[in-house]
Amino acid sequence: MATTKLQTYPTKPRIFILSDISNEPDDAESLTRYLLYANQFTTEGLVACTSTWMRNKVCPQDMHKILDAYASAVNNLNAHVHPGHPYPPAASLRALVKKGAETYGMSAVGDDIEISDGAQLLYDRILAPSLQPLWVLCWGGTNTLAQALLKIDHAYSPEDSQRLLSRLRVYAISDQDDTGAWIRNNFPDIFYIASIHGWNQYGMAAWTGISGEKYYGFDQGGPDSSKVERSWIKENIQIGPLGAVYPDYMFIPEGDTPTFLYLIQNGLGVPEFPDYGSWGGRYARTDVSAAGLNSNHYSDAVDRVVGADGRTYTSNHAAIWRWRDAFQNDFAARIKWSMTPDFRDANHPPVVSINKDAGLHPLRLEAEAGESITLDASASYDPDENDALTFKWWHYKEPSATQWWVDAEVAALAITPLDEESRKVQVTLPPPEKCAVELMSKEPVAKGQLLHLILEVTDSGNGGGWPLTTYRRVIIQATNKGLKGGGKGAEAIGDVVAAQS
Repeated sequence: MATTKLQTYPTKPRIFILSDISNEPDDAESLTRYLLYANQFTTEGLVACTSTWMRNKVCPQDMHKILDAYASAVNNLNAHVHPGHPYPPAASLRALVKKGAETYGMSAVGDDIEISDGAQLLYDRILAPSLQPLWVLCWGGTNTLAQALLKIDHAYSPEDSQRLLSRLRVYAISDQDDTGAWIRNNFPDIFYIASIHGWNQYGMAAWTGISGEKYYGFDQGGPDSSKVERSWIKENIQIGPLGAVYPDYMFIPEGDTPTFLYLIQNGLGVPEFPDYGSWGGRYARTDVSAAGLNSNHYSDAVDRVVGADGRTYTSNHAAIWRWRDAFQNDFAARIKWSMTPDFRDANHPPVVSINKDAGLHPLRLEAEAGESITLDASASYDPDENDALTFKWWHYKEPSATQWWVDAEVAALAITPLDEESRKVQVTLPPPEKCAVELMSKEPVAKGQLLHLILEVTDSGNGGGWPLTTYRRVIIQATNKGLKGGGKGAEAIGDVVAAQS
């Protein structure tokens, strides 16, 4: 099949990376994986910064070493993607490598302190006219971001500053210097994802779900650890020109990778809605006071996932490790692309279409509570032609819930296959009292819950390769035009529980 049948990316997230690369190996690991997805993104900055783990130096030269390896792989990579969405030339990425301040945290931030080259580039990128937000991915300390924000605050009126900062989206791998809290306190309007926990208590953070269950001791028996073990990495990742610069891990592999897994264009995530969930985790607004206007910060949220041992695990880590099989398979497949100049010698993800609507955006529908809709993914296909496809539809309940008590608040969608392969299904919404009635007052509402249905389409691996998965999210707005299903309200949640028991 021609490469013109491969996935396209009508919009590409703008990415600016801050990395304390070389404080330990994980940043180099993450940058290696990031480059394998560089055709999905518009990369606008690669800044070497400090952190609490490397306070007085930065290592941009180590970014260049990885980009040198990328240069020797990019032609091969381009044989495996749509010709309209090629990988960027290595030279264009090298030009984006800059130094952040070579000092720790707030010691780099002040009215009389000259900003670093990295912060100047970030300042320029924030000011650049664009319809797309700028995602700042923080793999180390955030004083580069703090410097740029302070310069904007001094240079612009409050109204213009607010307009400029509305273009920013931040995903930070916890706080790794003392500027993170300063940023969130002084610029609460900035869209900011970060795990919040005791200082350096990283085992509490969602992002450690990428690979850290053995090191940190969470969810034992739930995640399948085989695809983050050294032997699997050596056999499947540390091969070829890019794999050769992927170092052995010291603590856990790729702690920074969830920042861009969150943005991977695979049909699962919706970046403007952190509570929807994606390969990079699921996050909920931290502060809902004054209708959420006091803060635009998002913290870890919890998923319930059946683990490898058959038990159900409830944790923030599970919101990432639940996807591990798919994202590690995808990583291994792309490493093979970097070594393989012939399209026919590698595997490529399926392309998904529902109701003849192709693409990666969520399919948004409206349906009356209790009624059924038909969804048809028959037009989905595999670019490798000979691969068989499997179709799995499932109800992702957590994004519809307002709190921890998910099963009581979100009733299950009924999913009925209409053919042997489940390419076509009938989906029946819960009755009005289950999806269009307010939890406490029991008053019926005309617009009820947003219900999330996930389709996973997985190929058979193209001659023994790793099976690859593409997703499609269907978001169903439950309606209740007749205002049916109301009942007796309650003034306390305990009364609600008693009435349901």
